[in-house]
Amino acid sequence: MSAHPGDTKDRRIPVGISACLLGSPVRHDGGHKHSRYCTEVLGRYFQFHSLCPEMGAGMSAPRQAMRLVEIDGQIRLRATRGEKDFTALMHGFIDQELEHLAHLRGFVLMAKSPSCGMERIRVYRADGEVARRDASGLFAAALAGRFPLMPLEEEGRLNDDGLRENFVERVFVYDDWCRLQEGGLTAEGLLAFHRRHKFQLLAHCQSTYRRVGPLLSDLKRQPLPVIAEEYITQVMPALARRVSRGSHVNTMLHLTGFLREALSAEDRRLIHQQIEAYQRGEVPLVVPMTMLRGAQSKVEQPYLATQEYLRPYPDALGLRNRL
Repeated sequence: MSAHPGDTKDRRIPVGISACLLGSPVRHDGGHKHSRYCTEVLGRYFQFHSLCPEMGAGMSAPRQAMRLVEIDGQIRLRATRGEKDFTALMHGFIDQELEHLAHLRGFVLMAKSPSCGMERIRVYRADGEVARRDASGLFAAALAGRFPLMPLEEEGRLNDDGLRENFVERVFVYDDWCRLQEGGLTAEGLLAFHRRHKFQLLAHCQSTYRRVGPLLSDLKRQPLPVIAEEYITQVMPALARRVSRGSHVNTMLHLTGFLREALSAEDRRLIHQQIEAYQRGEVPLVVPMTMLRGAQSKVEQPYLATQEYLRPYPDALGLRNRL
């Protein structure tokens, strides 16, 4: 990863997390869903901000189990037994809490929760039958609506190698963007941000890559904050798209072109050999990527040295070892 002013070796990125995933006994049954991956691996790089919407809204643990119920066209948070309604409590907490979460660079949510679940949450009819299965929890929906660019992920989906890598990558990019804004947006800073994330964007979505280049070609056509907002609202959703094996191959070959003149024929052959092995699924992404990084370091190619695609997050996370 490229360095930024004020960086320190122990700097951790602020990321929100459902409190039960840190081992807090806040679930309706008084238990928890401790995620060791979050606390023992991601916790080395993320400073977790723990939050439980139900407890924050003033409910106790243990408490009645709840579910989403559609009544007269409105989604209510109600007890699974009886008619006790917790909707007002939850909305009150959301209205009060959301503005305090603007500093976060991502959020890890508890799946299947009527407050924190991102997707596939059941909504019941008043008679107890399932009306649909495509809702989001009340807090998760409000969080996504208030911070549409913030990377969100459910803890269970982090078991998927590709989804895990994608989420972590986006957190680091979003952190970079937030620091750019906090340090004072400038034309030079915006262009530098684009340059260092250019090949990540190419790998994730070529069409967005082609669109945002011209967008930044004339920074005087509109106020800079307007252009920056238009830019990042295209970039962050594009980065949420999973990178195919073919797109990684295309991007690595593109980067190899910058090294063509400086490398020997044998070095170029070895790099291409490993890229082809990755394309066939014989080696993980980390193998050709390591060779590219080594070649870049060997010839001191300054442009490639700035590319976050080569180092999007700390190597110790091992995320490319399984891609």
